[in-house]
Amino acid sequence: MAVYECAVCRRAVFCGRRKHVYEKGHRQRLAAVLRAFSDKVAAARKMIKCATVVKYDPQEHEQKFWCYCCEEEVIKHTSDGNLTVLFGGMLEHMYRPEHIKAVNKYWWTHCGEVKLKVHFVLTHDEYERFKSSVTKALESFEETENILVKQIATQIREAEQSRMEMLKTLLEPETQLTGAEDEVWSESEQVPCSITSLADFENPGPSNQQPLPNEAPVMADASLTFIGQQVMSDKGNVHTGALPPWMLPDEDTENPQDIGPSIEGFLKHKEKMTLKKLPPNRVGANFDHNAPTDEGWLPSFGRVWNSGRRWQSRHQYRKEAGNNGAKRKRTRPS
Repeated sequence: MAVYECAVCRRAVFCGRRKHVYEKGHRQRLAAVLRAFSDKVAAARKMIKCATVVKYDPQEHEQKFWCYCCEEEVIKHTSDGNLTVLFGGMLEHMYRPEHIKAVNKYWWTHCGEVKLKVHFVLTHDEYERFKSSVTKALESFEETENILVKQIATQIREAEQSRMEMLKTLLEPETQLTGAEDEVWSESEQVPCSITSLADFENPGPSNQQPLPNEAPVMADASLTFIGQQVMSDKGNVHTGALPPWMLPDEDTENPQDIGPSIEGFLKHKEKMTLKKLPPNRVGANFDHNAPTDEGWLPSFGRVWNSGRRWQSRHQYRKEAGNNGAKRKRTRPS
């Protein structure tokens, strides 16, 4: 008996197709597949009576669905780059003769329920009804788009008109002043014209009293008010074109101070920290390298020798140095 490979169960069957399609596991898996596929088909069949046309969105309208009967991916929506008919590609695929043949073969191979097969194909009448629904949806979409374009155009015209009116009011010459306004303006102009010198504003007092150089004159007219002494600063600011504080040169440039330790101090500190890591009771830890030494620094065992006994190297060293002094006696502690 030939081996049968079930596409629903995705396994090889050695008992034959006719026995396998009636098994409980196969029937359950087939019902789950058809239930998932029927949900997509039901959403597409709703568009037969009332099609929906929207603007094209590449992320949403380039989706595909898997057709279990044809075993291939099909584009779900129909689009021309500007507009999209929702589920148009899916309904067109269901109307194709190849898909109808694949549905018949799938039902015969896997023994699906005959009542469900009519939901997965599209008849000629249903397809014609879908085309007329798409035509109406396109017309309504164009009408709404035309209304929206007219509204946007009206808003643009109103904004342009208000802008032109504002420019017109700014460019018009100043209006003529009325009689009362002209008198007030002329009276206000007479005050600065009558000023001849600072002597007119001097207060009565002794003849030898002179006003301060920075003191503002006090006028008898109540229309002018003294606001106090104003002293101009010698230093500018960023508003007058001066340099900001962080770009000014340092004041103490003659005696600059170095920031941080010197190189010699750093090397001494580094050497000191290195010596701290060594054991404190090591040989030569407390040796004073600055103390003066003489020729008697040589230890009792002598120096490096090439022949003879080692202690004889002391006599050789003293002979070479010209020091024939007496031999020091060792003192034993009592």
